[in-house]
Amino acid sequence: MTIAGAVALAAMGLRRDFGGIHALDGVDLSVQAGERRAVIGPNGAGKTTLFNILTGELAPTAGTVRLGDRDVTGVGTSDLARLGLARMYQRNELFDRLPARENVALALAARPGPYRLTRAGGASERAQADAVLARVGLEGREAAAANALSHGERRQLELALALAQRPKVLLLDEPTAGMSPAETAAITKLIADLDRSLTLLIVEHDMDVVFRIADRITVLHEGKVIADGRPDEVRGDRLVNEVYLGRVLEA
Repeated sequence: MTIAGAVALAAMGLRRDFGGIHALDGVDLSVQAGERRAVIGPNGAGKTTLFNILTGELAPTAGTVRLGDRDVTGVGTSDLARLGLARMYQRNELFDRLPARENVALALAARPGPYRLTRAGGASERAQADAVLARVGLEGREAAAANALSHGERRQLELALALAQRPKVLLLDEPTAGMSPAETAAITKLIADLDRSLTLLIVEHDMDVVFRIADRITVLHEGKVIADGRPDEVRGDRLVNEVYLGRVLEA
């Protein structure tokens, strides 16, 4: 359940220019606390640019970003993490030679607060890391090196690293990219079952995943929002079907 009236993440009038190209052109986005929001659109629509601005990796040409009641426009990635915003990247962000447990332990050590962990760790620290791994379905794989995991398991581990930061808002960038149908079904269920105390913003091309997870969907095209609504509203939108959704469903 979303928390009525509580906005977890918002963008107002976001514009980002690259020379003469308007990657984003006046994007407004308001995500309620506890909501699962998907952002979809064709390649080049501005989805990655939007995510990069929201996570502090890129400054907007114009517009503002708010995290809760705080203006965080231009705030860097590490500072945003301390304020409760995390991102699961499409690209690999793992320490390949370290066991899954130590990957998570490093994420636990980096989160805000007094928690600190040496590489060896103690029983308490290992238990915390193992609890996060169990949360994403990696029980029994704690000692496996990240580079020994399957693609689906690696994505589960990446989700564990994000969750270890105890974020209030989590951005998921193509969480099912490159997965088999079975792997996609598994991680989709994991995401759908996350506690509603966590707000999710998801970029995803697999429409089955989007319609399974999302409470609302925002559609970008050529840097502008062309639709925003419940999944059934977006599925039936004529313009969305013309520029994107119809093509995807026919593929």
